[in-house]
Amino acid sequence: MSASSNDHPNGAFSDLFTKEDFSLYSNAMTFMRRPLVKNPLAKEPLAENADVVVLGVPFDMATSGRSGARMGPDAVRRASVNLSWESKKFPWEFKLFEHTNVIDAGDLVFDCGDAEDMTQRLEAAADQILSSGKMLLSLGGDHFVTLPLLRAYAKHHGEMALIHFDAHTDTYNNGSRYDHGTMFYHAPNEGLIDPKSSVQIGIRTEYKKQGHGFNVINAMEANDLSVEQIVSQVKAIVGDKPVYLTFDIDCLDPAFAPGTGTPVCGGISSDKALKIIRALQGINLVGMDVVEVSPAYDQSEITALAAATIALELLYVWTANKLSAV
Repeated sequence: MSASSNDHPNGAFSDLFTKEDFSLYSNAMTFMRRPLVKNPLAKEPLAENADVVVLGVPFDMATSGRSGARMGPDAVRRASVNLSWESKKFPWEFKLFEHTNVIDAGDLVFDCGDAEDMTQRLEAAADQILSSGKMLLSLGGDHFVTLPLLRAYAKHHGEMALIHFDAHTDTYNNGSRYDHGTMFYHAPNEGLIDPKSSVQIGIRTEYKKQGHGFNVINAMEANDLSVEQIVSQVKAIVGDKPVYLTFDIDCLDPAFAPGTGTPVCGGISSDKALKIIRALQGINLVGMDVVEVSPAYDQSEITALAAATIALELLYVWTANKLSAV
């Protein structure tokens, strides 16, 4: 026990329950150690003053490969502690949380084993959060969760452009209502996104090129093109339409993200992904999610750390856009 605590047993630690934690191992319950506010619509200062709500969606009933993505939100939050000590993330020139108030609403609660209940509850939760004027960062969960999220966003923004990082196009008509490979078959048919104004990056699995509709920068092209060339194409495609960005972690090569349900060799590096996202500043970014982290297959949390870093970069891009609009 220190001398100060002996001398002043009642007043030595005025910050006992408020001291900022710079460790890389403790208090890993929320994303980037942001305040936990289970009801982001509550009439309390933390909720009312929030700009962004982080919502986990622990769902993996739509997987066609290895299960386990339901544990993804928790893994991403825990890995984010490795990033939270750096108040101004390199190479950004501003401190994110001085300009954007972020709260973590925990995980969406739904009836276990009920995909329909999850789908309806997620759409309703996202709709209410957006109606309150807040932005939403969603952490999956398998990629199916993006479909109910898009349904909610379309109520507020109309038909959107999609920037989709993935090894798979997820445009397959498999006949299932709940399948993490069908979201971008259903979303255009429902008028949620415009394929002609959308782009898929990192694709390296089979898809029908005739009638596909989406613009594709496949993984071989993405690995050969410069970041500047990729971003130039992306910005030309999406134009000034409202953009929803979804990042399936299997867009990264398994060397950088082994902890996912459907890994595919030949992906892009985490460095290139981060540079692309960083350079997307200026697009009309209205929504974002990071999905498909399956920690049971991870190694030393590198997949969860990649996902947490990508999510943080997305928050920086959104905040940079907000600052440039002032």
